Amino acid sequence: MNYTYIVKCRDNTYYTGWTKDLDRRMKAHNSGTGAKYTRSRRPVRLVYYEAYRTKEEAMRREREIKRMSRKEKEKLIADG
Repeated sequence: MNYTYIVKCRDNTYYTGWTKDLDRRMKAHNSGTGAKYTRSRRPVRLVYYEAYRTKEEAMRREREIKRMSRKEKEKLIADG
């Protein structure tokens, strides 16, 4: 499976990404070896994810979510 996910950072910002392994990716983010954005905003907490069969679908959804406003992301998370 491929996943599109949103994490909430320590500074209350959101980071959206995609991965094939959610557990490993969360450990990477929280150890400082994940995305550059999250390195100085640890710890991060997984607040939302969606599963897809292909990498392309997950990446497409990641782009869609990244274009959303904070308010839209919060609604997505709440409805999740």
